[in-house]
Amino acid sequence: MSKHISRRSFLHQSAKTTVAVSVAGIIGADAIAGCNAPKVLGSAAFIGFDQTPLPYAYNALEPFIDATTMEIHYSKHAAAYAGNLKDAAKAEGIDMSKPVENIFSSISKFSAKLRNNAGGHYNHELFWRCMKKDGGGTPTSKLAAAINQSFNSFDAFKTQFADAGKNRFGSGWAWLYINKDKQLRIGSTPNQDNPLMDLSDIKGTPLLGLDVWEHAYYLKYQNKRADYINAWWNVLNWDFVQQRYEAI
Repeated sequence: MSKHISRRSFLHQSAKTTVAVSVAGIIGADAIAGCNAPKVLGSAAFIGFDQTPLPYAYNALEPFIDATTMEIHYSKHAAAYAGNLKDAAKAEGIDMSKPVENIFSSISKFSAKLRNNAGGHYNHELFWRCMKKDGGGTPTSKLAAAINQSFNSFDAFKTQFADAGKNRFGSGWAWLYINKDKQLRIGSTPNQDNPLMDLSDIKGTPLLGLDVWEHAYYLKYQNKRADYINAWWNVLNWDFVQQRYEAI
């Protein structure tokens, strides 16, 4: 066999490597490599204890989400969760070199401070990436087929997901998640809980999360949560959600 690699082979291998590196940045390099990385209900998506940079400018999601709301939401609310999480984790002997997901399966054993701030940090880190400038549209490929199979149609899925957000009493989140049987489900959680937590009424790996706390929408939409949810579909990052689904 020739010791020389053809240009076509080199480009093909480079393209595969680029895709792997890009996906690893989202779901964790260990998952791509198939290493003995910790798993959370079959998920390959990991989030650390640090607040990561917002992946777009504060005004990038206008007119659907205004710049002032985004700035306050990210730099005040979410930053506070990240800071308080580190304080609680240090006090309770949590290994912060590992993914924050690791603590959710036994979160009921820890303090309310750790639970609330771990959930708040994780949920927001996921939320930012579920949105993008010029988002919206519909999912494609395997995720689209799974949504149609699970909810009969994309429109039916949107209605059910929106209802989960609109009908959540008080503050909380709406979720599209995949359960242990690899089935898509929709549900909601109160406060900063999420489906990964052992005390959650719904259990699975979140694919898509919508923040329905008033601080996520009140400046622009006041008490009209339904209007906020309807507008939010226009910034949804289906590419990211699809990558999460296909990584599980």
